Amino acid sequence: MNIIPVKTPLVVKKMFPKYIWDIPTTKRVLYLTFDDGPTPEITHWVLKTLKQYQAKATFFCIGDNVKKHPEILKDVLAEGHTVGNHTQNHLKGWKTSTKRYLENTLEAKKTISSVIDTSMQTCNLFRPPYGKITNKQGKKLLALGYKIIMWDVISFDWDKNISNEACLNNVITKVKRGSIVVFHDSVKAQKNMQFALPKVLEHFYKLGFTFEAIV
Repeated sequence: MNIIPVKTPLVVKKMFPKYIWDIPTTKRVLYLTFDDGPTPEITHWVLKTLKQYQAKATFFCIGDNVKKHPEILKDVLAEGHTVGNHTQNHLKGWKTSTKRYLENTLEAKKTISSVIDTSMQTCNLFRPPYGKITNKQGKKLLALGYKIIMWDVISFDWDKNISNEACLNNVITKVKRGSIVVFHDSVKAQKNMQFALPKVLEHFYKLGFTFEAIV
């Protein structure tokens, strides 16, 4: 049973007002995000699928994966998407000292910055793996100029205990204008994500929504 809700409760957002949970707007805009890449084949599939709907997204990358597959990150940026930091080794903040967490995040920044054109993006977006970050870690990162990007709706695409239809419905039934939505361009999430993403894009595209990257 998941203890994380599909839709982030308002009370949680109010408890952590300095984190970005959604982007309020009167326009029909959604913000799709992808965690844990870049991953061979899967990330390129995502890029191809997004392009069919003129959709832009934000990819929160694990530094170690960027180190292994720098060419994929370059392709992400070449398609006009933005990139964020997801730590070097996908650390769980609740089980990691603040010192190590910050060092690992800065290592990821260095890894990502060695690949991207920093004139295009400063790489100041950060998403904590698992959404688990201590208050002290958050304050330190904010002080360093990071924008901590959380989410309004999470698809649970990585969860092998839910069907691909449930993954799709998690998004279709919960998003609103300005929602930040979480998918994963990872092997673990591949089956559900590849089923749900095209249908989410088609559904909201027909409703007049656009898909923008977070900056």
